[in-house]
Amino acid sequence: MKILIIEDQESIAKLIKSGLESEGFVADYILDGKDGQLRAELFHKDYDLLLLDLNMPKINGLDVCKNIRKLKISIPIIMLTGKDGNEDIINGLNVGADDYLVKPFSNKILVARIRAILRRPKTTINPIIEIKNLKMDVAGKKIFKNEKEIKLTTKEFSLLEYLIRNQNCVLSKDQILSNVWDFSFDSFSNVVEVHITNIRKKINDHDGLILETVRGMGYRINN
Repeated sequence: MKILIIEDQESIAKLIKSGLESEGFVADYILDGKDGQLRAELFHKDYDLLLLDLNMPKINGLDVCKNIRKLKISIPIIMLTGKDGNEDIINGLNVGADDYLVKPFSNKILVARIRAILRRPKTTINPIIEIKNLKMDVAGKKIFKNEKEIKLTTKEFSLLEYLIRNQNCVLSKDQILSNVWDFSFDSFSNVVEVHITNIRKKINDHDGLILETVRGMGYRINN
């Protein structure tokens, strides 16, 4: 899952980003409403959820949410606010937010709210995915080969999940970077190649190629 954080206090934005990444999410952050709204408008299809602070410079969170919804962008939005007044909460929900959190909040509560929203029908994803002799338990962050658990790092799991959910499609390095790593990651790095090599060693076998390299184009999981 990839999250966009729009929060004007960088220390808080970094803390949220770090907490989400410790749970296996990918997160980017923007420090003002104007740039955050632009990122959401241009790249909303790259994100699964938006965390939006209420009080920000240039454009406040209520207006960002309202403007995004006017463009028929349906990305789930959780409003972050330092206030606990009913009026602020009601205003946020009325302009299109899906949920809200009052600062300060724990990382566990935030992650639970995110997962609850992403379980809703319009964004439901299959928690168990099977392909050939592999079975992926998305919620439990586990993968099994011939019923035996394979140990993957958090990033290897995220990359393999992205490939499996797009099985039989060739995914370019840029597509993988934009969905599994954060927005600012160096596209000239060989990190994708390294992770692909490590995953292939763990899941491929002589019975059939599952993860293959399509020369000059990218990578593909075959079912």
